[in-house]
Amino acid sequence: MRAVIAEDSVLLRIGLVKVLDMAGFEVAAEAGDAERLLAAVAEHRPELALVDVRMPPGFTDEGVRAALMIRQQHPDTAVLLLSQYVEERYAADLLATHSGSGIGYLLKQRVADVEEFIDALRRVAAGGTALDPQVVAQLLLRRGGTRGPLDRLTPRERDVLGLMAEGRSNAGVAAELVVSESAVAKHINSIFAKLDLPQADGDHRRVLAVLRFLEGAA
Repeated sequence: MRAVIAEDSVLLRIGLVKVLDMAGFEVAAEAGDAERLLAAVAEHRPELALVDVRMPPGFTDEGVRAALMIRQQHPDTAVLLLSQYVEERYAADLLATHSGSGIGYLLKQRVADVEEFIDALRRVAAGGTALDPQVVAQLLLRRGGTRGPLDRLTPRERDVLGLMAEGRSNAGVAAELVVSESAVAKHINSIFAKLDLPQADGDHRRVLAVLRFLEGAA
């Protein structure tokens, strides 16, 4: 699979290239700003774009705006955003595009856990999601006492959905909550039913459930 990396820090970019190589990706291009990123994606049509949130010239949201443009113009390219800080509104904006498939938002500190980071890369490139646990926590906190479809869920089901938003598998959710995988499967089926999600393959319904989670937290 081909990938494009957009990161203005040369040292971090070198490290990311090595990690993607370990994960089996071919790095087709590297970019230090949003303009070069968009040109590289248009030229190489990669399966994955790894994008820094803040890049030259303004170091504000250039990466996010470029990522949104990539999702509009090249919907088959998965996007994984990297950020120094928790900025959950960027995650919500990105997941709201193109049915939310093939999307990730992680803090840069996660790169240090190479095995976990590679798992997130592969999951996003395959059409899944990967939300940083700190982002999920902020979304839940911001939701506060507002009401919506998520209020139909039990506290345990909300815990399960939050872990699904991080991109965890059933086994990963079970390990975190110290329950059986069969119990997790039952919770997930209940979540699908309570959120009135249409019948579809399991992975797509998981993405739809995560989108409902983000909508409720926005």
